[in-house]
Amino acid sequence: MRNIFFALALTLITINLFGQVKKRNNKIVTENIVVAHRGAWKKNVLPENSIASLKQAIALKCAGSEFDVGMTADDSLVINHDPTYNNLPIEKTNYTDLIAFKLSNGEKLPTLREYILAAKKKNKTTKLICEIKPSVISTERGKVIATKAVKLIQELKARQRVIYISFDYEILKQIVAIEPKASTQYLKGDISPEQIKADGISGLDYTISAFKKHPEWIESAKKNNVILNAWTLDKVEDMDWAIANGFDYITTNEPELLIEKTKK
Repeated sequence: MRNIFFALALTLITINLFGQVKKRNNKIVTENIVVAHRGAWKKNVLPENSIASLKQAIALKCAGSEFDVGMTADDSLVINHDPTYNNLPIEKTNYTDLIAFKLSNGEKLPTLREYILAAKKKNKTTKLICEIKPSVISTERGKVIATKAVKLIQELKARQRVIYISFDYEILKQIVAIEPKASTQYLKGDISPEQIKADGISGLDYTISAFKKHPEWIESAKKNNVILNAWTLDKVEDMDWAIANGFDYITTNEPELLIEKTKK
């Protein structure tokens, strides 16, 4: 009887261990603090915000790959930084009209669905830093874009892979209302860590000038467990400053350079 109990206990321990390993393998495990701004595009002359630049960021094992989300006139979520694409206003143009124009590497303008699915392939290191662009039409439409993006990411079972960022504070509060456990970072640089935490936002993603103007925000963020990110740091001295000040993430157009610096 004693041997039976021992065998049963050993089986349960084995199941638990394998269960933990499986759960861990489904998560993103970051190896550095580097966020590739619009993907890793610059060194290899790839289009910004393309699936190719995303794949390169993953190949580099960046902690994150940033990209920008807008919505077309027919409610398609697309990846593009500017409010226009090929001189066409994205929010007032249908998706089929936009994809008539290819990116410089021959890709079509990617949808958010395509981008997320590409990011899930052979990727155990790189989170998606999803910037929801404020709507040029209305604040309410910006909230609709945010809601659609969150719902799609939930549908694709990618919520643990995504950090949401925005210049629009109302968009971030909308995301937290829909997905209370979502990781969110504010971009504009005008709100203190204490207020960020009180509103349920996870982090600050400010310019280096905003942090130098308010150096007290760095220690306050650490004290309040608010994430520190800085954009877009391409100069060596700026990278060194953020590293010395213990930032959680650094967003850059030079991910290869920053990866080498963080190794040192």
